[in-house]
Amino acid sequence: MATVYEIVQGLAQAAANAYDGALTEDGEQLKAGLQREEGDVILDKRVMDGFGVSFYGNMMCIKYQSEVQLKEVYASGFESDVESRIAEIASFLRTEYQKITGNSVSLTAEGEVDVSVENSSRVRSWVLAKMHYKVGGLAEDMEVGAPSKERLEGNWKSFIEQGGWNGKGGTRPQNDTRPKSQDD
Repeated sequence: MATVYEIVQGLAQAAANAYDGALTEDGEQLKAGLQREEGDVILDKRVMDGFGVSFYGNMMCIKYQSEVQLKEVYASGFESDVESRIAEIASFLRTEYQKITGNSVSLTAEGEVDVSVENSSRVRSWVLAKMHYKVGGLAEDMEVGAPSKERLEGNWKSFIEQGGWNGKGGTRPQNDTRPKSQDD
């Protein structure tokens, strides 16, 4: 069984392998499920899009961003198109993880896709979307919001009980010659 570090490192490397212009072992363009991979590189207008991943607890968040035209946004099914694009990215991450580590990983979608469209002018618009996935192989006790265990060492516990750094509730040492402040 892989450790947490190995799983996160493998998924992060899989995401890093999807840079623009990446090639497969056969010399073909790598297909990660992005719009920039569609069409002719020289003749078609290049679409600026990409994705990133972040990890928290036993979850992974895939963040996708792309330039869009407003007519695409107002067309029916825009949100489902973005969701399917993120699902393609998750599928790419699974297969690339398999190539890198030799092991498989499961990514289970949690909740709905969060899609936000913003613009800087009447011409430039972009979509920001994110989807959360539960990563298989990571322990359940890594879940965000899980209760923590009391693990303070005895020294720190007594230090805090005596007043810690603020001096409140504690006594000052005999060799402390500083004038007393208003808080003491």
